[in-house]
Amino acid sequence: MDGFTDIRAGGWVRHLPSRVVPYAILARFDRPIGAWLLFLPGLWSISLAARTLVSGVYLVVLFFVGAIVMRGAGCVINDLWDRKMDAQVTRTAGRPLASGVLKPIDALVFLGILLAIGLVILLQLNDAAKILGVCSLIPVALYPLAKRVTWWPQIVLGLTFGWAAPEGYCAATGHLGWPALTIYLAAIAWILGYDTIYAHQDREDDALIGVKSTARLLGEKTRPFLAACYTATIILIALSMALVHAGWFSFLMLVIPAALLGHQIMVLDINNPAKCLALFQANRAAGLAVALAIAVGRF
Repeated sequence: MDGFTDIRAGGWVRHLPSRVVPYAILARFDRPIGAWLLFLPGLWSISLAARTLVSGVYLVVLFFVGAIVMRGAGCVINDLWDRKMDAQVTRTAGRPLASGVLKPIDALVFLGILLAIGLVILLQLNDAAKILGVCSLIPVALYPLAKRVTWWPQIVLGLTFGWAAPEGYCAATGHLGWPALTIYLAAIAWILGYDTIYAHQDREDDALIGVKSTARLLGEKTRPFLAACYTATIILIALSMALVHAGWFSFLMLVIPAALLGHQIMVLDINNPAKCLALFQANRAAGLAVALAIAVGRF
């Protein structure tokens, strides 16, 4: 694992002004996969609940922009909490706060800007969705603490990253309902699985500094755990579609995300950090396949 890092400072961010680059890296704009994974549960629920195609597309655009902004804000909060620990982990030592390129006050100002943009987007939604959006700041702030006190911080991440599922349902319908709950649970199970894969990148460093994770807890038992998480995901998505009386073709289309998730289980190598990162990133395709399966039965 020596020298492994997932920072992509040589990507498109290199074209930004030099003073801006550390902020782009801090918000993980160099790695959009996190924004995609934050957005996808919202896409699922909007596809599940949108009353018309036009209103659905409008909400999808808002949630996509919101996911980019709020994922960036979450990363800033995470790195403020973790800057000392990040300096001790190979993959994260180059992060702007851990390396000292940015100071905490710089990050706090940047966080304020991101939250202000997020607020503008939130104000475009109905009142129920606005309330849920404000409440989402609680798990966002608490997630970095979870890895210090529990072996299951991935559950807290699931609650956080899956929040767009009930919020998207609320934005589309003006209220919560059973489909919002089942699609949220599906998102949590999915996130619990893929973030366990992600956590295997840092397993050795985390053990040295005392950070807890499901990757450390499960070790070689990760594959059956992953199978349980992904099976639960597909079952809960199918239940969500049944609750809204989706067409039969939607259920048939679930074969695609099920196959993509099954492939991750089969080829998992917990001792190969680059492979773990690639499998984690593959969840964008799996998540989009879920959204497609839901949408074809509704529009």
